[in-house]
Amino acid sequence: MASPLANDPERVAHIMLSWHSLDLVSCNKLQTLWAGYGTICAITARATTNEAAEHLSKLCGVETRAAGATYPLILKLISPPSKGANQADEGHLRKMLSYEVEQNFYSDVVPLLGDEIAVAQCLASTRQMKSKKGEAELDGLLATIMADLSPRFPVSGGKRSALNQTQVHSALEWLARFHARSWDLLPDSLDRYILPPLQENSRRGRQCTGNDDIGQGLWLNGGYTYLATRRSEYASLARDTHSEWSDPMCKAWPGCSLSVAEMAAWFLTPRGRPIESYIHGDVKSENLFTNRNGEEVAFFDFQYVGLGLGVCDLAKLFTCSVPLKMLVDAEQLLPERLAMRDGERRLLKQYHNSLLRDKKPDFYEWTVFERHWETALVDWCRFQASWGFWGNTEWLEARVRSIIGDHGWRDWLLQNIAI
Repeated sequence: MASPLANDPERVAHIMLSWHSLDLVSCNKLQTLWAGYGTICAITARATTNEAAEHLSKLCGVETRAAGATYPLILKLISPPSKGANQADEGHLRKMLSYEVEQNFYSDVVPLLGDEIAVAQCLASTRQMKSKKGEAELDGLLATIMADLSPRFPVSGGKRSALNQTQVHSALEWLARFHARSWDLLPDSLDRYILPPLQENSRRGRQCTGNDDIGQGLWLNGGYTYLATRRSEYASLARDTHSEWSDPMCKAWPGCSLSVAEMAAWFLTPRGRPIESYIHGDVKSENLFTNRNGEEVAFFDFQYVGLGLGVCDLAKLFTCSVPLKMLVDAEQLLPERLAMRDGERRLLKQYHNSLLRDKKPDFYEWTVFERHWETALVDWCRFQASWGFWGNTEWLEARVRSIIGDHGWRDWLLQNIAI
C-alpha cells in the first residue's frame, strides 16, 4: 500500500529537513522520473542553527555558515505507479531495486570517495530515518535529499547529444578517478551486493524480512544492459532473420556451446577480479554536469552503480556522447570493418594512464585492457542490436565487425572463459 505522502514531496522534504534543524523555504518540481516512478524536486532549505549552517556549508561547498542562511538541495522521491507497484516483472523490479541501490550509494559510498571525485553529497535519506521525527509518516517511502550540483556545475549535458572535446577529456578523468578510487573500497565478500532483479526478488522471498543484509549494497553487476537481464531481447535478436547481428552475435561458434554474445557477457560478469571496480552503469551526456569551461564534471544518476570493468562505462560513453571526429577522421567514409584509429587510442590511453596513476603498470597492462575494451564494445553492440541503435552507430558496428572477425580476439576470449 502506497504511503499517503507518496505524492506530497513538500511534506516529505519538511519532515526530512527537520532532522537536521532546517526549515523548508521552497519545493519546486523539476521532472518526473522515467515511467512515472517518482519526482525530482529542487528545494531550498534554511538553517535554524549555526551548527546546521556549518553542516550544510560543507555539504554544498559554500562559505555561508550562519543561522538563517539558505541552501539549494535536491529531493528524489520514489512513488511507483499503482498499476505496476505490485507486479513482480523484471522491468518493475529493476527500477525499484535501482532506487535502493542509488540510495545506498549516496549514503555509504559517496562519503568515502574523497574531494577529487565530484558527486552530490547526501544530507538525508529514508534509509537513515530510524527513530527520527515523522518516521511513521514516511514509512514505505524511498526518498533522498542531496546537495544541488548546479551552482558549481551549471552546464548540463543534453539528451543523446555529444559532449565537446574538453568535456570528453574531463569525463574520462572523472571516470578514471572513480574507478581507481573504488579499488580501495570493495568489500572482501560479494554476498551483500544486489543480484539481478528476478534473482534478488527470489532471494528476498526466501529470507526474513528483517535481515540487515537485504538492500544494503550496490548491484553485483553494474549497468542495466548486461545479458543476464536481457534474455528476452536476446532471444528476439536470435530469431530476427533480417538483422545483420543475429548470426554473428547469437549463433554458437563451431565446436562451442556458446555464442559470441554469451561468451562476452560471461567474461564481463563480475567475480571478484582485482581489476574490477565500481562502475557508474549509465554513462552518457545526459547524466553529467560540467562547469562553464568544461574542465570539471560531476556525474549523477547512480541507479545502476555496481561492480564491473571500467571499459563497460567507456563503451557507452564513446558510442553515445563522444563526437565521432574524436574517434576517427570524420572526413572519410567509415569502412565496413574498422580497427582502432588514433583518436580512439588517444582517448583510451588518457583513461588508462589516469586509471593507473597510483598503480604499477603491470597491475592492468595495456594489452589486457585493450582486449577488455574490445569485449565491452561487443557486449554493448549486442544490447543496441536487440534494443535499438543510437549514437555513433556506424563506428560501433564497424568496430565490432572488426573485433569479431579478429582471430586473435576470438582465441583470447576462448582462453579466458570456462565453457
